[in-house]
Amino acid sequence: MIRTFLLFIGFSLSLINANAQVEFYVSTNGNDANIGTSDQPLASLTGARNAIRAHKKAKAQPSSYTIIITDGFYTMNEIFELYPEDSGTEEYPIIYKAADGALPIFSGGKKITGFEVKENGVWEAEIPESKYYKWRFDQLYVNDSRAILARTPNSGFLKIGDVQENVWERGSGRVALKAQQVLKFDEDNFQSLQNIDEEDLALLRFRAYHKWDFTIRHVDKIDKDSLALFTSGQGMKPWNPLKKDGRIILENYKAALDAKGEWFLSKNGILSYIPLPGQTIENTEIIAPVLDNLIKINGDATKNKLVEHITFEGIAFKHSHYKMPRSGFEPNQAAIAISSSIMLEGAKHITFSNCEISQVGQHAIWFGKGCSFSKVTHCFINNIGGGGIYLGDKAALDGVEHTNHITLDNNIIQSGGQEFPPAVGVWVGHSSDNSITHNDIGNFYYSGVSVGWVWGYKPSLAKRNIITHNHIHHIGWDLLSDMAAVYSLGKSEGTVISNNIVHHVHAYSYGGWGLYTDEGSSDIVMENNLVYSTKTGGFHQHYGENNIMKNNIFAYAKLYQAQCTRVEDHRSFDFSNNIIVFDEGVVLKGAWNKIDIKMDHNLYWNTGGDSYDFNGQSFREWQQSGHDVNSLIANPNFIDAPNFDFRFQNTETIDKINFKPFDFSKAGVYGSAEWKKKSELPESILIEFDEVVAKNLIKD
Repeated sequence: MIRTFLLFIGFSLSLINANAQVEFYVSTNGNDANIGTSDQPLASLTGARNAIRAHKKAKAQPSSYTIIITDGFYTMNEIFELYPEDSGTEEYPIIYKAADGALPIFSGGKKITGFEVKENGVWEAEIPESKYYKWRFDQLYVNDSRAILARTPNSGFLKIGDVQENVWERGSGRVALKAQQVLKFDEDNFQSLQNIDEEDLALLRFRAYHKWDFTIRHVDKIDKDSLALFTSGQGMKPWNPLKKDGRIILENYKAALDAKGEWFLSKNGILSYIPLPGQTIENTEIIAPVLDNLIKINGDATKNKLVEHITFEGIAFKHSHYKMPRSGFEPNQAAIAISSSIMLEGAKHITFSNCEISQVGQHAIWFGKGCSFSKVTHCFINNIGGGGIYLGDKAALDGVEHTNHITLDNNIIQSGGQEFPPAVGVWVGHSSDNSITHNDIGNFYYSGVSVGWVWGYKPSLAKRNIITHNHIHHIGWDLLSDMAAVYSLGKSEGTVISNNIVHHVHAYSYGGWGLYTDEGSSDIVMENNLVYSTKTGGFHQHYGENNIMKNNIFAYAKLYQAQCTRVEDHRSFDFSNNIIVFDEGVVLKGAWNKIDIKMDHNLYWNTGGDSYDFNGQSFREWQQSGHDVNSLIANPNFIDAPNFDFRFQNTETIDKINFKPFDFSKAGVYGSAEWKKKSELPESILIEFDEVVAKNLIKD
């Protein structure tokens, strides 16, 4: 052992060249007892970290370190954790990178094998760790896709007949500390529970969807005679309760295992899976996630002990787990109550470049308290249980714990909210001076970008955030409500939302806006944005102060082109030099006649007729109220607006309102043709989204 250590130290010292560069290698055929050469590689990121630690102790001069990781699939047996002693410096950074041409995959999961095909076609495998040690998992990944936990119904929802709440402990807040809810159903909606096995009752849970949030709860008991299920936890939030006719699904019980692609893990450790067409045991890889976090960066800004100057480059991180606690998931906007696969605190100058984070159970990356001057660039974040990238904290942490100056540039952030629909593509809480640019954010059930975490006019730390040149699309679907492609809260001095392309935004009921300044949003500039194909407006302000909407194109909202809601005793917003083009619905809806606004030099054009409804008034009546005096109803001369080609044939008309054309072709990701192609959602998702929208509008 002593001889091996001396050899390692001697090798490590020999690695120092004139530029103080040190390289270690990691390979799937490596061993963490090796010295880390290409011939004797290490086996894990933790092994590489430990090698750097040993070298730092033995070296005679500062060094930069590069960990070169060869191709292959790496099963992580533990979370990769970094502490202040694992830092680099500006001159001598530490880089964990893929070897040239390699795409190493680090998995927090376990491959499940030993399946047998039963007579009914269901695959079954006994998992000893589940049978003997009660290991359970709440997600399953099959051939790089998220499998469906057995549920009823297989599509759509059951409806709640009635809800009764029994408060057990009131507490002092608006939400009771402990309460029981009794959910009652009619015979059709309760039918699947009539056949539930008694041993599965402890596993049974439900998902209920309401307004902008949802609830996951385990079931305490069911009463087959009264067609009721009983659940307990916190009291219902009065602003977002379970209620009669609410949508609900039941999941995680064997009687619900009846559709292709579904899975179920019994209490005695039998994993059942119904294969999709074409899947065989030989051509199918099934992975159950084990680790809740894949990477944790553990600095402490309050003690000036930061983790600094570390880069991850060209590495894929997959298969993290979210373990559902017995208490379930209580309604929580933006799903901020859950953690992240990659979690950072007290971190500075950390970079993720050309990495992939996918098939994870919760959020992908979270720069938590005390993070600064870090970036995520050219990363592919896809198939995520929660949100994409979260910045800051839900608490207003000032000083050294305040997160700031994070750059998110040229990333693809798609298909999130798979386990937690309220999650968002990019969330900025109490965090400032961040740059969110040239990202493609698509296929989320709630908002694409959410900025701010204060309701009303209390002090906010979300300031000077720049959200520009992003492509944000296919947001909302018909699952949740009260959401937008870009959503803001609270005072946000210096925040600019510009040059974004936003389209295909829908909602279950109310909401589905392009740009949405919600409660207290103030001092935000929204300019040069192209927003089209939304449900209830390209723009909506609930309430706020001194916001500026200028030089935007708002096109083809289904119901209203723009909305405002609350009347207050101050200037709410300015709305000028904008183009609104539509073919259905009204132009303005809400408190437009009462709110304090400055609205002028806008252009309106109905490509579907000659109807112009300005909140119940004609255009002339609207002008006589003092608004839009210098605005026009005129053709803006787009090349082909109905087919979403908003380039101008000429600027003759738009010059009259001082509209300045902007190059929206620069929005979204940039780089190689392959990278741009990767940002395109599959055709099947685009078709399904349009079908969902059409069906939802018929319902409305």
